[in-house]
Amino acid sequence: MKEILDSLSIDAMNAGGFNGTWISDENGGVLESVSPIDGQTIAKIQQVASEGYEKVISKAQEAFETWRMVPAPKRGEIVRQIGLELRKHKDELGALVSLEMGKIRAEGGGEVQEMIDIADFAVGLSRQLCGITMHSERPMHRMYEQWHPLGVVGVITAFNFPVAVWAWNTMLALACGDAVVWKPSSQTPLTAIACMKIADKVLKANKVPDGVLGLVIGRGSVIGNTFVKDTRVPLISFTGSTAQGKKVGEIIGGRLGSSILELGGNNAIIVSQHGDIDMAVRTILFGAVGTAGQRCTSTRRIIVHEDVYDDVLSRLVKGYKSIKIGNPMEDGILMGPLVNRAAVEDMMKALDIIREQGGNIVVGGEELKDYPSDCYVTPCIVEAKNEWPIVQEETFAPILYIIKYKTIEEAIEYQNGVPQGLSSSIFTLNLKEAELFLSHKGSDCGIASVNISTSGAEIGGAFGGEKETGGGRESGSDSWKQYMRRQTNTINWSDELPLAQGIHFGD
Repeated sequence: MKEILDSLSIDAMNAGGFNGTWISDENGGVLESVSPIDGQTIAKIQQVASEGYEKVISKAQEAFETWRMVPAPKRGEIVRQIGLELRKHKDELGALVSLEMGKIRAEGGGEVQEMIDIADFAVGLSRQLCGITMHSERPMHRMYEQWHPLGVVGVITAFNFPVAVWAWNTMLALACGDAVVWKPSSQTPLTAIACMKIADKVLKANKVPDGVLGLVIGRGSVIGNTFVKDTRVPLISFTGSTAQGKKVGEIIGGRLGSSILELGGNNAIIVSQHGDIDMAVRTILFGAVGTAGQRCTSTRRIIVHEDVYDDVLSRLVKGYKSIKIGNPMEDGILMGPLVNRAAVEDMMKALDIIREQGGNIVVGGEELKDYPSDCYVTPCIVEAKNEWPIVQEETFAPILYIIKYKTIEEAIEYQNGVPQGLSSSIFTLNLKEAELFLSHKGSDCGIASVNISTSGAEIGGAFGGEKETGGGRESGSDSWKQYMRRQTNTINWSDELPLAQGIHFGD
């Protein structure tokens, strides 16, 4: 562990604020980063409070004034160099993600690869921040629209993807000419500090104004509330629970700010009798057990046709019994611990409710006692009904509900019959079923796929969902537009002053 921390310049005690220089407040309190792998403290952070927060935000405002005037392709060049620097530190940063969050090394490395990929995407984007030209109804007038940098963008991330989600927002926002201030999860502060140190090497080498990237690690009651209320931050990207997202959205909406909300998912895979069952089972195993069920895109429900239900269930049970659980830093381990003890307790409470509501726990669902920490569990499969209250909720744990269906219309009704609408998939080789699932009367999720997992979204497509998932979009496609402000321009190059709609006003 020491070798990993040293390579990323993580000290025993670290400052919790950054605006080009490192900042800490004596009254901010000390935060310990504890690894769920063994319950040991990795390092400590001297958090910021109101004074440190103000230094970061005011510096970001100041830096934005300069950064927005740097030509977009030159901003893209800075992003390209950040991507290169991340490549150099991929293994160590991925290992720190595993240490601090608990996901296996392969997933930690994969998350850093997402950062590298979105940097590459943003480099190309920096030359494509295109508006359009429209024909004016007035003679000798030209009308067009353009996109300007927005301002200071706030990014609030969750523990489960402690670095990738920051990068999804930040690389695009930097290319768009914004300054970015990051408030990471208190569960994973060290990964944020490491990312800031990696990026700062590039910023300093290119004489980028201090404050273009900022970091605030502090108590949510002090820093988080101040952040979302701050009118100097026109856009907040928030990743977290639906309950918390509703509060955040209400506060930001109350000040007429903008928000990108990436909230809960209750994702389903429909397994048709016409599907490739072998491929479906392998996909479900990763989708449900990957990151110990702590992805917003984790597979939480499988809706299986009655003709293949018993076959699918028996194969999954066999697969679940073979999953190797343990230290995620070790080779061959497929599932590490949950992020903390509270997550284990939430899972056990959910299983109690499942039993009360009539669910049959087919396999798993036990706490593992003889492990280095009290955060290890076995993933479980539950026979359930879609309408049960507990199935309607998102339990952030490796609980997979299996539900039987008769017709494809019934399966789609089950798929859509939850408050969340993030990711969905169907396994079928039947063209009509696939097209129905992707049609207007098919999946109501922001992400709908055929013959792939609900998790593992690519950065090229816009990421996000509908309903209680929040409606936000991050990463690829035209998500960049959220980080800029649209302006419509009209130029009159005639000697007349015609009004629109043919209106005449005097002579």
